Amino acid sequence: MTEPTPEAREVAAQTLVGLSAQVLPVWTRHLDVLCRHSEGAVAEMLSAFSDIGPHLDMTTRQSQQITEALAQGDGGITQLARACDAVFDPVLGECTPQVAEAIDRAKEMIHRCVDSLEAMAKPFERETQLVIQQVDRMYRGFQYQDRLNQMVAILRTDVERLRKAIEDADTSLGPEQWLERLQSSYVMVEQFHHAGESHQNNGGEEETTFF
Repeated sequence: MTEPTPEAREVAAQTLVGLSAQVLPVWTRHLDVLCRHSEGAVAEMLSAFSDIGPHLDMTTRQSQQITEALAQGDGGITQLARACDAVFDPVLGECTPQVAEAIDRAKEMIHRCVDSLEAMAKPFERETQLVIQQVDRMYRGFQYQDRLNQMVAILRTDVERLRKAIEDADTSLGPEQWLERLQSSYVMVEQFHHAGESHQNNGGEEETTFF
């Protein structure tokens, strides 16, 4: 392959400069649209989940109240069934067979009701906790999405900065200085990987933080 002449290199460089001057603004506009739509979608979802919060709190309180109502101690429904046994059992021997049979049926109905309530309350409390955990996971997802929005915003700013440098023929910053400035604005560990650097996080779960 023939080596390009200096004149050909100069023409190619000027052509690429012109191409960049035309293409970079298009990239910037696309990134602007992406940011607006992404930020709007996240804001709408956050608003929806903020409305869910009070309902989850109420559900949690109701679940706790049901659990307390079914408690074994005084005042609990389970204790009520035992209290009925304590009241009826001593007098069963003094009742006619028909009355004793009716009392036994009533006691059996009370115990079945208590057992049914206990069976319903346990999964209800568990499901409530699972829903709360899932909502927390979604909030963490929104946190990650917010950081992605920041990454896109950083890229958009740098693309615009490059377009301006090409337009003004500004060569005050070399590649190393340019990348150092870009790196100073990073918001996620993954962004450092292009430079071959190893960055460790603090370990453990991150708190839900929105920027």
